[in-house]
Parts: sequence; C-alpha cells; structure tokens
Amino acid sequence: MSTEKSMPGRRGGPAAPGALLLCRAGAGSVAPAARLLREPMLVVGAGEEWSALVPEGRPWRDGTEPVDRAATGWATALAVGASWPVIALWWDADRAGFSLASGFHRPVGYVWLANGTPAGEDEAMRTFAARLGLDPVLDVRSLDLLTGPDPAADATGRLSGVLAVLTRAGVLVPPGLVPGESPARLLEAARTRPEARPVEEERQPAKTTAEAPAPRPAGPVPRPGDLAQLAVGLSLTVWGLRHRDTGWTVAGALLLLHGALGLTPHAH
Repeated sequence: MSTEKSMPGRRGGPAAPGALLLCRAGAGSVAPAARLLREPMLVVGAGEEWSALVPEGRPWRDGTEPVDRAATGWATALAVGASWPVIALWWDADRAGFSLASGFHRPVGYVWLANGTPAGEDEAMRTFAARLGLDPVLDVRSLDLLTGPDPAADATGRLSGVLAVLTRAGVLVPPGLVPGESPARLLEAARTRPEARPVEEERQPAKTTAEAPAPRPAGPVPRPGDLAQLAVGLSLTVWGLRHRDTGWTVAGALLLLHGALGLTPHAH
C-alpha cells in the first residue's frame, strides 16, 4: 500500500509552481535568518520543534530562476548559517521534489516526474533519513516505498508521503500548506494561523526621545562586523549556488561561518 495519498486532478502537474521550507527551529530563530534571503515570506509553526516558511515565489514567478533551484538555494543558505537543518519542498508542472540542507553537507534530495515516476537515486532517501535521525528501519522502509512504481500516485502525492514520514520526526504542517498548491493559496492558508508573521517584521523597534535608555545586556553584544559578514556571506553563498560557482559558494560559506562564530559567547 502506498504511503502517500493520490491527489486527483493533478496528474498533469500543479497549476502553478510553489515551494515550502521546513526548518527544525522555532520561528524566533528562523525569521531573522530568513529575512536575509530578501524574499517575502511568512513563517508559521509546523510542530513543537519545526517552523515552515511560505515564500511568495518571485524568482520563478518573474522567470529569473526555476522553483527547484531557488528553493534549494534558500534551504542551503539558511542551513549553512545555522545549526538546524532545512527541507525544501518544491513542485511545478513537470516535476516535484525535495532537498535537505544541513550545515556544510552537500544537499540531498529526490525528484519525481509529474505522473509520479521516480527520477532520483534510492540511496538519497537513506542519506536523507540518516541526517534527520529518522528510524533506520520503519522510516526508511516508508521512504523506499516512495521510490517504487505506483500508478495511483502523482508527484505532489509523493511529497505528501514524505510529509507523512516527517510527522514521526515532529513535523506537523498546518492545514492548507499542501504540496501542489499555488503560492497565493499557501500564503492565504498561512495567514489564518495566529502565530503567522512576515519575516520582514523581525526588526528592532525605533527608539523615541521619550523612551528611557535600555539596560545594557549582561551577555555578549553582536558586533556590526559579525553581522556584516553574515549578510555578505549569505549573499555570496546564494549567488554561488544559483550560478553553480563553487568558488563563490565556498567563500560565502566561510564568511557565514566566521560571522556565526563571532556571535557566539566564547568569541568575544
């Protein structure tokens, strides 16, 4: 029996490309990092230890970049500068798939054609499960089912099967955030969540003359240079990934690492 549920009416592919990003971190950690991607997004809870980012989709909507490359680039950039993994789910008229980015590991993922035909490597599913700490027997067996033939399953149904397996890792995607939906429908569903917030709003409020000066925090204070390295490193990493330029990608990753180390207590 197939792990995923078939989604009738989408055998020819979704009406519009779309993507979701799942981060194993709370919204308070995810939103500031996502703001550096410079893509309008909403962040919502997706389980006790997970958050979901819902992008507007400007790169593929404007024709500047396909959805799979944009989503994977965002996931990689977020994961390089953080200690938590990021899973990008994406789909378009021809294919659907996912990518897992974690630290400096090479992203791993899987792809299906629109009619559900597997088009990836079986070993990728095992690597995916290992990096997320999934059950090496039960969860891997469920993932392996998604790489076999199933005439009743389309590509977005396969992604729903991946989400079903991820529920055992604590992922609880809110209602309406369904693979195959358009970005507009995904954003509409996300806005109904009480905890939803735009990542652009994650900024410090402006001080007024009537406000008393805030007390100096006892812990380490982020230095402007560290924050600048993170911002520049993230931009270089995204650019390098988009243009498949290993040199710029590595340079950006190093800047991200240096900036992140500068923000840790022992670095000051």
